[in-house]
Amino acid sequence: MKYFNPEIETMPLGQLRRLQGERLQNLAAHLYERVPFYKKQWAEKGLRPADIKGVEDLHKLPFTRKHHLRDHYPFGLFALPVEDTIRLHASSGTTGKPTVVGYSRRDINTFSEVVARSLVASGCQPGMKLQNAYGYGLFTGGLGLHYGGELLGMTVIPVSGGMTERQLLLLQDFRPEVICCTPSYAQRLSEELAARGISPDSLNVHTAILGAEPWTEAIRSQVEAGMGVKAVNIYGLSEIIGPGVSNEDHEERGTGSYIWEDHFFPEIVDKDTGEPLPEGEFGVLVFTTLTKEAMPLVRYWTNDITNIYYEHSEKRTHIKMGPIRGRADDMLIIRGVNLFPTQVEEAIKDFELLLPSYQLIVSREGALDSLAVKVEVKDEVLRALGRPNLAQKPEALPDALRHLHAALAKKIKESIGLTMAIALAEPGSIPRSEGGKLNRVLDLRKGG
Repeated sequence: MKYFNPEIETMPLGQLRRLQGERLQNLAAHLYERVPFYKKQWAEKGLRPADIKGVEDLHKLPFTRKHHLRDHYPFGLFALPVEDTIRLHASSGTTGKPTVVGYSRRDINTFSEVVARSLVASGCQPGMKLQNAYGYGLFTGGLGLHYGGELLGMTVIPVSGGMTERQLLLLQDFRPEVICCTPSYAQRLSEELAARGISPDSLNVHTAILGAEPWTEAIRSQVEAGMGVKAVNIYGLSEIIGPGVSNEDHEERGTGSYIWEDHFFPEIVDKDTGEPLPEGEFGVLVFTTLTKEAMPLVRYWTNDITNIYYEHSEKRTHIKMGPIRGRADDMLIIRGVNLFPTQVEEAIKDFELLLPSYQLIVSREGALDSLAVKVEVKDEVLRALGRPNLAQKPEALPDALRHLHAALAKKIKESIGLTMAIALAEPGSIPRSEGGKLNRVLDLRKGG
């Protein structure tokens, strides 16, 4: 099976635009009638549904932002009565009230279908076993992959997040071909396999579907080598539908993820002005849900920084998005320099002695912010050097580590434009994911 939905996935672009335009017109009329928030918001700009004739008119409409969901908590943005929904999901609410998302039966069918498309793009086929290590519950990841896997005809193993001992046991005993989890948890599993002397060749798993966190080619290389898999990116967010908004093709890894744009129309806008940016430029990713019934969103500001572009390949006609560079609200500004954590990760990947496990530590000295990066050295390197004390000053370290320390500091300064304190660390000393999302930044500033 090359496609789950070949008619849609290979639809000529002109035909796809007409479909998007029809769906957008229906959406605009539906929201204007059903959701007071949108009627008021659009009326303030003198807009009515008839003014939106196609996706080329989307820029006329204002953005929907996360605070709008919280301001209308819990069900104020629903376009259907709550009793007509069949499922509710919500964010963790760590920065305030959770954002609540409702699904009609058709929405769940759409959710399952786009995940099934994503699974086929990842290299999955009916009859394969899928070990689902995403969390089940209010988080959309677990149930999203579960329903999509079942729709495709896979045998789903609903392990949920964490429980590393059980994950390893089932990888060996149930012998699934596919595992899905966060990239940081896949790193954890890779390290545990090595620590226990379990050869990747002894497992049956050949594909790891990773998402819910930004990740880089360095992490892909570590996971692929450590688990003996092809690592494929899946992207989504609860407000739009959950995982399955876009996905890499396993034969095109590293070239971007196809957005299923018959359901989710993407834009890239300037993070400061909100103005649309040309194809290929980096900015904030914005989505309009063209087919959702229970809680459609128009021009939802995701805060994710990326770019979108058409490759015009022979495989699919849908647009691609690049890797997530970071989030607009997670961007650090240190002494006037804008920094995303993944930029540090890109610098680290060029050093063979280092693991792609790191943590950024932000502190304040007087009126100035300072930044340190803690990064792990490979265990075999430390063993060969007699396990030196990494806490000592750089000039007291063995020559190989002293040169490594200086080279990394130089690389970061040249590529990012910041001087960072470098702290080399033992393998396993930096916090690992237990199945949930991993925060790479420790902010020690008061009020940070």
